[in-house]
Amino acid sequence: MLHIYYGNGKGKTTAAVGLAVRACGAGMKAAFLQFLKNGSSSEINVLRSLENITVMCCEECNKFTFQMNDAEKQNVERCHTEMLKKASSMLENGAVQLIVLDEFLDAYNKKLIDTELADDFINNCSDKCEIVMTGRMPSEWLKNQADYLTEMTAVKHPYEKGITARKGIEY
Repeated sequence: MLHIYYGNGKGKTTAAVGLAVRACGAGMKAAFLQFLKNGSSSEINVLRSLENITVMCCEECNKFTFQMNDAEKQNVERCHTEMLKKASSMLENGAVQLIVLDEFLDAYNKKLIDTELADDFINNCSDKCEIVMTGRMPSEWLKNQADYLTEMTAVKHPYEKGITARKGIEY
């Protein structure tokens, strides 16, 4: 089954982390892949401590994409593509029952992943395990592929008052 948590609101990654923890609590094995993030978010510390979760992040992602030059974008694309290849292998080997692709939609939309490989993964995965994707704007094709489609909408956020992201709350 394909789950997509998307939108401009807070909570997409939090929901995906919660599902990964729930799955592990039920004895399932999971992979948690963070695209466009370098592994410094606080939830990664907890996920790495859980026996049934494999965590992969792109340590090359130390900037927002609009701050990256072409060489940095190419390095990030290579890293993301390698992570997806590893997830594909885990899926094919039956090593996991849940794969979270955090911020995948944004990496896909910005072409910071091999989109042909990603399309193949999406077309061949949802009958083998639970797949969770997060990000801002899924294509209509992805929305149609989804079994679960949840939109997170920002109604009010402290950022509007000039309050920046807080460790332990937003990251």
